[in-house]
Amino acid sequence: MESLELREAGLERALSARLLIALALGQSIGTGLFLGSGIAVHMAGPGVVLSYAIGAGITFLVMRALAEMTVAHPVAGSFGAYAELYLSPFAGWVTRYTYCLAQLVAVGSQILAVAIYCRYWFPGVPALVWIGAFSAALIAINALNVGDFGEFEFWFSAVKVVAIALFILFGVALFSGIGVVRHSLADYTVHGGFFPQGGLGVWAAVTVALFSFYGLEAAALGSGEAQEPGNTVPRALRRSLATVAVFYVAALAILVGVMPWNAAGIEESPFVHVYRLMGIPAAAGVMNFVVLSAALSSLNSNIYTTSRMLFSLARSGQAPAALGRLRGRGVPLNAVLASGFGLAIAAGLHHHFADAAFLYMLGAALFGAMFCWIIVLITHLRFRRGGPFPHYSVAGLVLLTAVLVTMAFIPDMRNAWIAGVPWLLVISLAYRIFYRRKS
Repeated sequence: MESLELREAGLERALSARLLIALALGQSIGTGLFLGSGIAVHMAGPGVVLSYAIGAGITFLVMRALAEMTVAHPVAGSFGAYAELYLSPFAGWVTRYTYCLAQLVAVGSQILAVAIYCRYWFPGVPALVWIGAFSAALIAINALNVGDFGEFEFWFSAVKVVAIALFILFGVALFSGIGVVRHSLADYTVHGGFFPQGGLGVWAAVTVALFSFYGLEAAALGSGEAQEPGNTVPRALRRSLATVAVFYVAALAILVGVMPWNAAGIEESPFVHVYRLMGIPAAAGVMNFVVLSAALSSLNSNIYTTSRMLFSLARSGQAPAALGRLRGRGVPLNAVLASGFGLAIAAGLHHHFADAAFLYMLGAALFGAMFCWIIVLITHLRFRRGGPFPHYSVAGLVLLTAVLVTMAFIPDMRNAWIAGVPWLLVISLAYRIFYRRKS
């Protein structure tokens, strides 16, 4: 393991626990909540609150296992490097490349969401204009040294954290009747009951809920550049998960109590729709700015994590060596530029498929995320071999596998299997060809 840490050396350790939390929140609080939550609400109705609570529980099991391994091995490749060490070089190859694919696709879905948000103010401006402008800006931010990048991401994330907190307070006012028309618990059952789509609808919405929590592992990926990673990384994972879980469940509880669940969709953020229903257009515009900044913050974090995984692949000899080179104060600039490739894919998909591309990329990214989280838990079982048996990792494996199977029966998520399975076959074949030539 010491050789692995030496192999990935050179990155600057400048990320404190505060910046790691911002990185995790930046990646997880974004389109999955502000836009994707509309899909989840439509699947489950008010029962979506339970869906997100289940998603939080599954995420806790994964993050607990990941935190334990990260304390022992604080490297940039994180769970991809752990899979290589504890399972096999093939597992490390597939895990890291699949995570990069999921991140690139997530980057694409985020930039499409940005174009949807900008349409609120400038309906006549082509989406490609927003995609190009924001892509260039975010790549420039990621080219900064990691300390400056972290500070930028901290303040970027603070915007959406404050906004969600204010949204929750506004919801408390709605149900308390303070200065507005009072809502009551009866509003949760007025449109077909609390579970209008039944228990299956609640479980189906867990797939979208997990996409919302996806990204918290960014704190572990930042361990290669963290100050005192043995202390800062576990603290960052715990606090970021607790913050996201409370915010998601509370915000959605308010959302489905105020907004008819069958009016949710992806044409507009349901958060913006709530303010529109309340007759507060100025607040709707402000909220649209918040969800725009949330998507950009997630994009910023996505590019960071993808570049570090590519850096790890290059240092292991499984990607072009140029991606492992550092510039200035330990910035893998070539890997950052390669991470922007997903933005170009998004532009092409939008040109040919318009808004339908968002749903396709959401499902494809979710398949990759679930696969990598499953590998985290399998790796943890090998990590604990000979020690206390981690029953929680087994429970997480069962639940994640059930979610992955469920996706095959959901029309909007089925394309995740259509894209994911061929990808695994292709990357497995690529591994065989790569190592045969290397031999």
